[in-house]
Amino acid sequence: MRPLEACLLAAVVPAFLVLVARLPGRARHVRALALLPLPVLAAQVLVEGARWQMIPAYVLSGLLALALPAQTRVRGGRAGTGVAVGLGVLALVVAIALPLAVPVFRFPHPTGPFAVGTQTYHWVDAARPDVFTTDPDDRRELVVQVWYPAEDDPSAPRAPYVADGHALAPLARLMRLPGSTFEYLDQVRTNAVAGAPVARGDVRYPVLLFSHGRGGYRQHNTAQVEELVSHGYVVAAIDHPHAAAGVAFPDGRQVDMDPRMLDRAFIDSVIPFLAQDAVFTLDRLTDLDRSDDVLAGRLDLDRVGMFGVSLGGAVTGETCKVEPRVRACLPIDVFLPADVVEQGLRQPVMWISRDAGTMRREGWSESDVEETHRTMRAVFDRLPGAGYIVLVPGMYHADFSDFPLFSPWLAKPLGLSGALDPHRARVIPDAYALAFFDRHLKGLPAPLLDAPSAQYPEVLFERRADPGRTNGPLVR
Repeated sequence: MRPLEACLLAAVVPAFLVLVARLPGRARHVRALALLPLPVLAAQVLVEGARWQMIPAYVLSGLLALALPAQTRVRGGRAGTGVAVGLGVLALVVAIALPLAVPVFRFPHPTGPFAVGTQTYHWVDAARPDVFTTDPDDRRELVVQVWYPAEDDPSAPRAPYVADGHALAPLARLMRLPGSTFEYLDQVRTNAVAGAPVARGDVRYPVLLFSHGRGGYRQHNTAQVEELVSHGYVVAAIDHPHAAAGVAFPDGRQVDMDPRMLDRAFIDSVIPFLAQDAVFTLDRLTDLDRSDDVLAGRLDLDRVGMFGVSLGGAVTGETCKVEPRVRACLPIDVFLPADVVEQGLRQPVMWISRDAGTMRREGWSESDVEETHRTMRAVFDRLPGAGYIVLVPGMYHADFSDFPLFSPWLAKPLGLSGALDPHRARVIPDAYALAFFDRHLKGLPAPLLDAPSAQYPEVLFERRADPGRTNGPLVR
């Protein structure tokens, strides 16, 4: 909870109490405390900004001020007054609980030595028609956000999590929530500084591409992205228009998710097209390395990896199949496309997912469970080189993203988070992803990938040490 929000709630409590208390005549001037929330409310809205979670506190503040002239107080034996007080207590509980349950949350501080900077770019692929539209003249447009190791400036303002929160209205509606539900995310601050200078030196940093899930958005793994960047990676996250919840372009246009993205056959048909978004992004990053005001000369495009969650993991697999510049492949909690299974992958690959039992407990269909594990196993067994399977029992699908941070109180009751401790659910995928890219892009030692870990005993770990070995099924 933000400081002025806490002050407002702290003012509402005594304001309510003095109005319902039995005060002697000489102490009735104390009832003026009922007006105290109003100036605090004004300061909170002006300084921190209003958000829907605070609406009960705003309304209660106004009602308390309006009740003051009536000199409302409890009179013994009057049922109506008792009901009014009971309703007031209920309103007070809601006013306090709602902003605590759905806070303006804080991102965990990254553990690496680098601070984090970020820039956002809008690119048009003039050579590629957009298959999602019916106009043959439409060309594919992307919004790509790049995070990079930066000079540390503790006094610099932190970048918002989602500056265009209104673009997430389709995601809210998909979850059967009001379209404005996620607009408050522009008040959440990340650890990154927009436009910060790149960290001093002449080091070129390995580049990672990130692809979001169906109906997702480029920032939905910001905690993981910042962790990787703090350890010396540049991460470029792609907003895939028509597959994302909504993409806001610089000129004010917004493209919402295509309803056909709810159809599995259509998804399968557009995965190769979405993979070309990643290929195009790599081309544009090459241009940035030549001439960008911030990033020129700092991108090592000979050391490129890619990771993605859900649909983004399938896009990751497809991209790794068609794009040899991608040298390390990390799909997260998803099936792999049929052509990837048929042709296989050549790069080192790590899968991060869950055991079949956890998927079933979350409510996944048996066909989805089987397909996820079967396609993972089929590609793993035929890898020509390094491969790793990391299964984390107790993690639900949304645990692989930022979503559990939205409401630590409600994530588990709402089915956004599994039985695993939330801190473990965040640090385990981050640790394995970092070890994977460190070994296969930086050439660093990564003991975590050599054997099952005593540090993470809950993880079911498998390493492909012998390319000729055949492994048993993981569905169990």
